[in-house]
Amino acid sequence: MKWNLRWAAAKCDIWRPIDLQAAFAKVGFTPSLSKVAALWGGTPVTVRLEDLDKICAALQCSVADLLEAEPVAAASDQREPERAVGDEVGPTRPVPRREGPRRLRPPN
Repeated sequence: MKWNLRWAAAKCDIWRPIDLQAAFAKVGFTPSLSKVAALWGGTPVTVRLEDLDKICAALQCSVADLLEAEPVAAASDQREPERAVGDEVGPTRPVPRREGPRRLRPPN
């Protein structure tokens, strides 16, 4: 999904997260500025449906304006074959890193 909050906000002449927070307050939606900035800055992992309704009310848009479906990548066709439990490919024990200085063990 493509998150188009900035585009929907721009249609309402909103260009900063603080202005978006003020628009949210007009419809009774009072998230913190950090949450508004997170919504503004990138695609959220989750959004509550109640919050989505309030965002749409504040920006006078529809859910379709905020969320745009994108085609699914063809990577799903190239999945790794399933393996049985215990069918390890790599080493079974952790391999120490060879980078940087060695760490000394703490005294007993």
